[in-house]
Amino acid sequence: MKQKQVHLKNEFKVVAGNARAQVAEMVLKPGQNEGGPDNRHRGADQWLFVVSGKGAAIVRGKRRVLKEGTVLLIERGETHEIRNTGKTPLRTLNFYCPPAYSKSGDPVPAGKP
Repeated sequence: MKQKQVHLKNEFKVVAGNARAQVAEMVLKPGQNEGGPDNRHRGADQWLFVVSGKGAAIVRGKRRVLKEGTVLLIERGETHEIRNTGKTPLRTLNFYCPPAYSKSGDPVPAGKP
């Protein structure tokens, strides 16, 4: 068993994981965005959970509204961007299966599905 206290203060930080999955916190300031038309995780699915704030996700060119309590699946290989469209920080937890980042936050090569 592993346990970790998450403070949701970092722009992006991997906070826990094992060989099969990992979780990262992401905080975007108002007007800030992460990702873009070339951003994708070739080897991992990403589940994004909105803890607080408002925003938008653009996944494969389709826009989705993000608000507190939203859960969004971004499947492996889908291009995506996350935007803070609100007046307060957009705080999210992001779960990657399998892990998409090293402990230092660098993307890892795509694994076998």
